[in-house]
Amino acid sequence: MELYKGRPQDTAGCTEKEIKVYDLLDTLGIPYFRTDHEEANTMEACNEIDKILDVLICKNLFLCNRQKTSFYLLMMPGDKAFKTKELSAQIQSARLSFADAASMDEFLNIKPGAVSIMGLMNDHDNHVQLLVDEDVRKSEDLGCHPCVSTSSLKLKTNDVFEKFLPAVHHKPIFVHLTGR
Repeated sequence: MELYKGRPQDTAGCTEKEIKVYDLLDTLGIPYFRTDHEEANTMEACNEIDKILDVLICKNLFLCNRQKTSFYLLMMPGDKAFKTKELSAQIQSARLSFADAASMDEFLNIKPGAVSIMGLMNDHDNHVQLLVDEDVRKSEDLGCHPCVSTSSLKLKTNDVFEKFLPAVHHKPIFVHLTGR
């Protein structure tokens, strides 16, 4: 794996949704680094990518309430354990569980294994509430997939929160997760 600045020069092997991510980041003037790799849809696979990008890849969980009327994208450090009860109490939503692949595709245009904050660019009607562990916000850089699990990006955290999220009309709710 190699580290590249910006989009691939030859996008022939890229999907349309991946190119849309690069287009939006470029339009917003957000610089990024990229590495291309075999499919990485587990945190274990992302650990090797972390070393190339020199960043901790965020764990991105797509969640919903029991009634499937509220959907959440949770960003948290990849090395922190997720405890449903801890998050439920903070957002006053009982019975959180993982949302199904159909909802993920419908709202974020992402498949399981490629869940990423970049998918919020496809959530035009704001069906998904972004939840961010405060430790993610404190980091200088963050890593994520560009809506596919065969490439990973490194972006400045401030660019994500100050440029990307306002452009895609999503406001995060910050949560404090201990993983205990």
